[in-house]
Amino acid sequence: MEPEPRVLCDARELAADPPIPGGVLWKLAEAGRQLDANLVRIAPGGRVAPHAEPDLDVLLLVVSGGGVLGAGTADEPRPLAEGATVWLPHGSTRSITAGTDGLTYLTVHRRRPGMWIRPHGTVS
Repeated sequence: MEPEPRVLCDARELAADPPIPGGVLWKLAEAGRQLDANLVRIAPGGRVAPHAEPDLDVLLLVVSGGGVLGAGTADEPRPLAEGATVWLPHGSTRSITAGTDGLTYLTVHRRRPGMWIRPHGTVS
């Protein structure tokens, strides 16, 4: 059977009345997908600490609220507002801090390959 495009969720509706103060509101879980996507809410004043993703580029779209993107190892503040689209290149250091209304954003990136165990004695 040929795969069919379909609407998966209404991100604005989930962001407007989040079922939890912070955390993952929705995630792409379709079988056979090549992408991962998550709708994430950070509670007001909450923060994702500085970190770097070594392998994947990430696209981030602010769905509601606002906050600050900390960019680079100096954590340089860059404002985030509803509708902002941000590219987080692999290897870059970033942090995210929610403003007084919280922050809800969608991330999309290539799906991570599954974990596997190499036979004993093999070297990569």
